[in-house]
Amino acid sequence: MAIILRLDRVMADRKISLNELAERVGISNVNLSKIKTGKISAVRFSTLNAICDVLDCQPGDILEFQRDIPTSQN
Repeated sequence: MAIILRLDRVMADRKISLNELAERVGISNVNLSKIKTGKISAVRFSTLNAICDVLDCQPGDILEFQRDIPTSQN
């Protein structure tokens, strides 16, 4: 996957638990856990906006782009 989620790092920096963030953002613990672990294929802008608001961060603090390393074919 080329997009890496760094939500766990930002949460640790802000010393906020999954339960507290989920409650303040207004989503379930399960859905927030999936975002945190990268087991999602999409995130709503409204959810990203709420997470950034609660954590006082920018989307770029949570999302990181990494190019896929092409495999050589012999």
